[in-house]
Parts: sequence; structure tokens; C-alpha cells
Amino acid sequence: MKENFAAFNYQRPQLAKLQEEWRYLLQRFARASTASAQDEILQELNRKRQEFESMAQLAHIRHVINTTDPFYAAEQDFFDEAEPILQKLITDYYRELLASPYREELALRYGQQLFRLAEMSLKTFSPDIIEELQQENKIISSYKKLLASAAIPFAGEKLNLEQLVPYQEAPEREIRKTAHEARYAFFADNMAAFDEIYDELIAIRTSIAQKLGFADFIPLAYLRLHRSDYSAAQVASLRGEVIKQIVPLASELREVQRKRLGLDKLCYYDEALLSPDGNAQPQGTAEKLLEQATKMYAEMSAESGAFFTEMRERGLMDLLSRPGKAPGGFCDYIAAFQAPFIFANFNGTAGDVDVLTHEAGHAFQVWLGRQRHIPEYTFATLDAAEIPSMGMEFFAWPWMQGFFGCKADQYRYEHLIRSLFFLPYGCLVDHFQHEMYANPALNPRERRRVWRELEKQYLPHRNYDGQLFLEGGGFWFQQGHIFEIPFYYIDYVLAASCVFQLWQRMLNNREEAWQDYLALCRAGGSQSFADLLPLARLTSPFQKGVMAEITGNVRRWLARQGNEF
Repeated sequence: MKENFAAFNYQRPQLAKLQEEWRYLLQRFARASTASAQDEILQELNRKRQEFESMAQLAHIRHVINTTDPFYAAEQDFFDEAEPILQKLITDYYRELLASPYREELALRYGQQLFRLAEMSLKTFSPDIIEELQQENKIISSYKKLLASAAIPFAGEKLNLEQLVPYQEAPEREIRKTAHEARYAFFADNMAAFDEIYDELIAIRTSIAQKLGFADFIPLAYLRLHRSDYSAAQVASLRGEVIKQIVPLASELREVQRKRLGLDKLCYYDEALLSPDGNAQPQGTAEKLLEQATKMYAEMSAESGAFFTEMRERGLMDLLSRPGKAPGGFCDYIAAFQAPFIFANFNGTAGDVDVLTHEAGHAFQVWLGRQRHIPEYTFATLDAAEIPSMGMEFFAWPWMQGFFGCKADQYRYEHLIRSLFFLPYGCLVDHFQHEMYANPALNPRERRRVWRELEKQYLPHRNYDGQLFLEGGGFWFQQGHIFEIPFYYIDYVLAASCVFQLWQRMLNNREEAWQDYLALCRAGGSQSFADLLPLARLTSPFQKGVMAEITGNVRRWLARQGNEF
């Protein structure tokens, strides 16, 4: 049996040794007289890269599990400095790869996507920016530490941001209002720190972009995210379609929500409560949820059953929220141990099931490709990578009774509504970032004003009930993607637009939809976003009519459930 996560041996990589070995291998690669000789060296380079990256991922996971652990805090500091140096080594490799006289033969083995990724990556790096990349990493780490430092007095306890969420969804309006006020008091109290962090990120990313020859950071961000199939102009057009097609339906559904809750007006602290008696909550302990998930994945398919059994047996999940643990959820892959890892913060809400199925979708995709030795192909580019995760949330629907009992139908309704509500919000986050990096001279107050103005376009229903911090445009401080991975958010909108298509198909023929899903998952990152979609018979979200089709399908499903549509 493969070893357990707790037994994974961590050793800080010897960076100087790696650099020396890498240079030697690249010299051999350049002198190789056959494609097969270059292929052998390429595989050796990838092994060394995966060894380094595995230690980086292991250190990061153990750091965010307990941000107060001084050992892994120091290791994270090391990788903040070391990863840009690795990026230089990879860039040197890409340069040799693209210059190879055996490029066509290598492309037949590995596909054209590797070469597309290499071409884009070369445009994102220069040795002149290493120090700034190191500084960017450190600033991002300071943001994570600031979020993790939250110890909010509430209900006689000191709660972190994740532990506060159940109170924000409480059926009692005064409780959820007070919980929201406590949450945003933390952000308001630390407003200067959040503003300073984002100030520094805008400045350093703009400087990096200009040193690389770009007018601003936006085109560099698209290259960093390996977007080869579409432009910022196409994304802007997609956002327009969401405003035209999705926002009106979302506003109608918010009005339905207001009536269901019996409120004169729907305020920001009411939005998370979708049912008057309380949102559907999973039944039982975290261990019981895992037992139900094990049963679900065993019944879903042979592949998913084997996958989840291994995840549990090897301890490849850390799910409970604790003091000092970083907020949020993610999936990573530690190649040296062929180990996906799921990080989450269970808090007793339906979000526990959402995050478990979502991150399990990511983990399942990389698990299916665990024999693949091309690091670039482990995950798909972020837009396509979110299809397996969001898709898994919907493929789990038939098993929701095991998680929610008699409230399974309520959960399915709430999950669908939340998924639809996300589309405008995801576009808002993306639009905001385009404005920020197109106008890097904006001061913090102006940035917050832009956010509030855009909120009124994408979330016209939102009523902050006079809450000064939120009326002042501070809601986005809690959106980690804006700070940590700029422009990685429209990816969820693109993926969700595809998953709504899969959802409709699975309602009609689940097995057929599952086979389409598997085909996309098995491809990993071996193709671009646009080239992956046909594998699952999906229509590009950029095609006219997709958003209108989504609204029609959602309306019809709601009507069949006896709702107002």
C-alpha cells in the first residue's frame, strides 16, 4: 500500500544542486543527436522538477493546515524565494524545447499543447524580474496570514472566518445580521493592511509587466494563466451576455427569495439564507459525511470508488476548520507520492458537501492521470480544470439524501440557485480586476468605489442596509483570488457555463453524461480549453445563445419542481 500523507518525508530541496544538474541536462539536451535521446533527458528534467514541486506543495499544505507552525512557515518563506528561480530553470528548458530540431517528433509523443504552453511561458519570464516575483510571493503570503489571523469574538468564542459562516446563514435574522457585522468589522479594522497589500501587488505586477514589454499587467496575466483560445475582448463580451441573460433571472430569484423569507426588503445579510426554516444542512459528523461520500463514490463508478477509497486510506484530506488554519478550500497534487490532496474547512453548512464534491472533482481528475509524467498536463488550464470540480458537484445530486435526508430536494434547489447566482458575481470579480490593472494609479478609495459601482451592474438587488464598510466597496477584500491568482475567476464562469450543459444532459441520460465527463477528466491538461470541450460534447461559453439556454433550462427545472418558474 502507498504511504499515508502523515508519513510523507519532507526535505528542503538543494536549490544550488538542482541548478547545476539542470544546466548539465540542458547542455546534453541541446547536443542530443536523436529525438529519443532528447526524450530521455526531457523525462529526467521532469522528474527533477516534480521532486522540487512536490516538496513545495507538501510544505505549503502543511503550512496552511497550521499557519502558526514555525517550521513550515519558514519553509514557505524559502519557497517564496525559490520558486521564481525554478521558474527560470523551466524557462531555460522551454527555450531549448522550442529550438529542438526534433520538435515535430516530440510533439507527436506529447502533443502540441506542451509547445503552446512553452511559448506562452517564455513571454512571462525574464531573469530581470526574479526579485520582483519573490516579493510578489511574499506579499501573497502576508495576505493569507492576515486572513488566518482572524479571531472574531462571537457567541462567547473567538471564531475564524470559516467558523463564523454557520451564524451568517442562521434562520434568525438578528443572528445572521450580527454575524455579518462581526465579519466585516474584522475587514474594516484591517482595511489599511488589506489596502496596502493590494497596493503593493498592483504596483509590483505592473512593474513586472512593463519590464517584460507589456503596456499593463492584463496581457501578462492571460499568458500566466495559459489562455491560448480567447482574448480579454471575448471575456468582456461574455460578461455582457451574463448581464443581459443571467442578471435578470438572478434578480427575479432574489425577489422570490425575499417573498419566501417573508421580508419587506432583502438585505446583504439575508442573501445566504435561501429557505425560511434554514438552509439544508448535512446530517451527522464529518466522519459520517466521509462514510456517505465513500458509499456515493463507490456507487457512482468503479473509477470514482477506487479513487475515494485511496484518498481516505492514505489520509489525503484535511477537512475540519481550526484556529490557525488558513481559510478556504483547494486541491493540490503531490507528484512524488502520486497523491492528490484536499484541503477544506468544514463548518456544518451545505458548503461542506459542496467543497468535498468540488475538490474531489479536481482530485479525481488528477488521480485519473496519475501515471502521466508531464507536469504541464497534471491539471488542465484553470478554465477547463474547473469543469471536473463543478461537474462533480452535480453528478453527486442522486446521492444527496444520504447527506441531507428529507432535505435532499431542498439542497438540490439551493445548490442550483447558488450556482446561477455565482455567474454574475464571478463576472463582477473579473471586471473589477480588468479595471484595476488597466488603471494601476487608482488609490485605495477609488478602487473600492469602482467595486461598488460594478456591484450595482452585476448584483443590482444587493442592499447593504447602510453598512458603511460594504457601502464603501470593501466586500472584495475577502476574495482571495483577487490577491493570490489575479484574473483566475472568470474561469469558474466559463466552467459553470459548461457544467450547466452537463447538468441538463445528466438529467436526461446520466451514464452518457458521465462518459463525456470521464473523457474530459482523462485528458487532463493535454489540450487547451477550446480543444477539450469537444471531448465532452460541450459548446463554448463564448458562443452566442449559451447563456440564454442556461436561463431557459433553469426556469424549466424550477417549474417542474413546483417553483415560480
